[in-house]
This record gives sequence, structure tokens and C-alpha cells, in this order.
Amino acid sequence: MKLLLVRLSSLGDVLHTFPALSDLQQQRPDVAVHWLVEPAFAELAAWHPGVQRVIPFGLRRLRGDWGQLGRAMLALRRQLQEAGFDAVLDAQGLYKSAVLARLAAAPVLGLHRHSAREGGATLLYHRRHAVPWDQPAIQRNRQLFAQALGYGLDDLPIDYGLTPTRMRLRDAPLDYPWRDLAAEPFILGFHGTTWANKEWTPAHWLEMAQILAGHGYRLLLPAGNAAERRRATALAAQAGNVHALPPTTLAELAALMVRACAFIGVDTGLSYLAAALGLPGTTLYGPTASEQVAAIGTPQISVQSPLACSPCRRSRCPLPPTAEGDIPCQGALQPAALWPILAAHLDSRTRPEP
Repeated sequence: MKLLLVRLSSLGDVLHTFPALSDLQQQRPDVAVHWLVEPAFAELAAWHPGVQRVIPFGLRRLRGDWGQLGRAMLALRRQLQEAGFDAVLDAQGLYKSAVLARLAAAPVLGLHRHSAREGGATLLYHRRHAVPWDQPAIQRNRQLFAQALGYGLDDLPIDYGLTPTRMRLRDAPLDYPWRDLAAEPFILGFHGTTWANKEWTPAHWLEMAQILAGHGYRLLLPAGNAAERRRATALAAQAGNVHALPPTTLAELAALMVRACAFIGVDTGLSYLAAALGLPGTTLYGPTASEQVAAIGTPQISVQSPLACSPCRRSRCPLPPTAEGDIPCQGALQPAALWPILAAHLDSRTRPEP
């Protein structure tokens, strides 16, 4: 069976699909998966051994240019129909993913309208499957795949399928400057995210850096855009053990992840990638619900804000900022209280050689 999987983005959502792919690979080895995904995540999608082919399609890049979008979709339709898929699985449940799924001219499988984020999109499906909302996203994906493709989950363990990638990254030598950065014990700090109210304050990052310095650890901060780079650079200027990483590819960052002692991060895709690669760490949740989006089946420890309003599931905090200008729920996650949680990871882990 030749299956087109449609899951366009984002980094975290792509990773949340990996355990379902591992289930499929084990239970239905006859299914050849071709994955339609945004170009930014094409390399990541190819890391799963159950994916035979990755088809990058830059829908985000084409927004607003209707002429170019139309031409690109016509070319994609031709490419998909020439491939001759037996079925399409839309694992995203959005209008955009459903429209792209229909281009393949094959039966489209997806969520029931009460289970999808955009219920109207399910009108474009040929078969719909009800998956309860009150469970982690990873389990929802696993159940959708199992229902759509006719197999049981039984007691299958959660497997991200990244063991071969982790071993390959560990065996490959690091180039400059990554080898120098990994020469001393280090923690990765994932501070960038799409919602401003999911960010941890610079003051908290600085306090955590000072705690780490007292225990002999560097704090390495990656940056995905100019604003994140400014924040990382400012923190590095204030603490000698903080290093703002130069621009990195996903593979370069993953190579650091498999050599780090641990990570601490906000609710962002890099936290999920590190956890999926087996790196122990602590992920901070304020407006989002850890029980829904955490990387279950990994050494990640999720810490939810103690405020009663958390999780509000809103992209903008309705409360006024604190006197220091902080988002209340994220500000309530104090570094001193988080350090024992992070330290538990470090006490149980032997640092690998760079």
C-alpha cells in the first residue's frame, strides 16, 4: 500500500507524529509512507525510518502570492497523481491540509469533525475517525493512524524511531565550533517559541545560568530568529557560562543534543526534539497544557505553572504583567524551584564524550 501522509508543520507537531509512524511500521510493514511536509521540517521527517520519501511543499512561503500558489498547487497535483497513491492520511485536520490531501486523487482518511481542529475541513475526507480530545496529542495521532489503517495498538510502547539517528549523530565527529562548545559539560536552553506568553523571562534565564555556573555547567542558547539571537547574546554578555550559539542547522543542533547533559526549555519544538532524541530535561508550561502536548515516553519532565489560571490555552495572557513586566504564569516558574528537578537528571546521567 502506498500512503501519502499530510502533516505540514510545526516542529513539535511533526515530532508528535513519529510514534504513530513507528506503530505503523511495526503493524503494517506493507505500507510505504510518503510524507508531504513544509520544507523547514523535511530533513526531520526523513529521520524516521518508516518514511520512504519526503515531499517538501512550501505553503507558508506562498501565502499572499495567489498566482504563484496556484501554479505550485497545479505542479503538486501532477506530482502526487503521477505517484499513484492508494490512500491519503491527513493527520493535521486543517483546511489547508485537507485541500492538499485531495490533490492526490485518492481516498482521504482523517479525523471526525468533532475531533479535528477545523471541523469543516473533514467534509473533504472520504473516511472519518473519532479520536477523543482528552488525551495527549501523541496518543491521538497513534489512535488516528491505527483506526485509519486497520491495526491494533495493543501494548505497543511509544517509540519515536530516532535510535538510528541518535547513534549516527553520536558517531559522527563534531566540527568547529561545535566541538569546542561541547568540550565542557553543558545544558541546552530552549528559550524561543511562537507565543510570547510561553517565554521564560530573561531574568529567570540569567538566574538559572548562575545556578548552573555554580555547579560547573555551561548554558548553550540556540536562536531561530533575530529576536531570539538578541536575547541569547544579551544573556551571554551578563553571564560567563552562557554561550549564544551561532546559526545552526537542525542536524547540527541535534548533534549537540545527543552530547548535552540535559536541557531546560519552554513549550517549543526544540524541547520535544531533544526529548525524542533521549536527552533528559525539564519543559516549562504556562498557557499550554502539559498533559496534552508533552513528549510522553521520553525522559522529559513537565512542569506546569502553579497559577490557578494555568493552562488558559490562550496565545495572549489576559492578565496584566507583573511589576517586572513578566507574564504571570511563566514568571511563577522560579529557577530555584526548578533546579532540583533539573539536577535529578544530571545526577543520573553520565556525560558522553564530545
